[in-house]
Amino acid sequence: MKAAVYFNYGPPEVIQVKEIPKPDPKADEVLIRVFATTVNRTDHAMLRAIPCFSRIFIGLFKPKNPNLGTDFSGIVEEIGHAVTGFKIGDKVFGFEGLGIKSQAEYMVCSEKNAIIHMPANCSFQEAAAATEGAHYAINFINKVKLVRGQKALVNGATGAIGSALVQLLVYYGTEVTATCHSKNTNLVYSFGAKNVIDFEKQDFTSSDQTFDYVFDAVGKSTFGECKALLKPNGVYISSELGPKSENIYLSLLGLVKSGKKVKFPYPYDIQASLILIKKLMEEGKFKPLIDREYPLADIVNAYVYVETGQKTGNVIINLSLK
Repeated sequence: MKAAVYFNYGPPEVIQVKEIPKPDPKADEVLIRVFATTVNRTDHAMLRAIPCFSRIFIGLFKPKNPNLGTDFSGIVEEIGHAVTGFKIGDKVFGFEGLGIKSQAEYMVCSEKNAIIHMPANCSFQEAAAATEGAHYAINFINKVKLVRGQKALVNGATGAIGSALVQLLVYYGTEVTATCHSKNTNLVYSFGAKNVIDFEKQDFTSSDQTFDYVFDAVGKSTFGECKALLKPNGVYISSELGPKSENIYLSLLGLVKSGKKVKFPYPYDIQASLILIKKLMEEGKFKPLIDREYPLADIVNAYVYVETGQKTGNVIINLSLK
């Protein structure tokens, strides 16, 4: 089978598409024919080994696991003898932040991992696109106590995280102000945002409004820059660590300090995220954004495009394309 692999950290050009043996499922595993996966921020971070401390988990000097991919959708083709939750022919999707070898024609996955049946009303491409960004968006929301009618500002509303975050906040009854490029204004309004700021024309940190929450889905601001936007007990959350990893220690300070604070969106419980995502998709309350699709053979260019930071939503690797 063909798979995307890398043997050293670096730019997209270190990726190779090679013929490797098709995996065999163990007793508690399923063999999945992959129909779609994405190239996302998590993949980019693993390719480049950033932040540096991530090497503790993925390999100090070179990748422990040379097979790329963190999310997937596909069909179960074989099951181990101990598998009880899936059967051959099931349509499934899932995500694993430390890698799951899914940028390949086939992959194996333990049924104990974050894998569930696909929503009944979506394509393989939509299912794959509904995992990574939405999981991280859910873990922004898990760090606060949303009350209907509260106000939130989302910076970067058309990325995988931001587009999911706006839709989730609207679902929970939050009044959303969001930033995006002018070309995407109507798109963001269609998510349910009440106000949209064109970041090319206005610095959102200069707004005279105040919010219960400022969620930076692209990690391009700081708590200091956004503090004036927060109500007295408002919360700031960013998708990045911040300068000198300040968001980690500022969030710890917030445990003992009242008033405006930072919370760090450490992601956990992927299975719960997938269950919520499936529910919302089947209810028509969440639809992942898809920017463009590439065949597996062109995966290097997919990574190059993702690294430009210009994608709208998700970039798909469609295994049915040649």
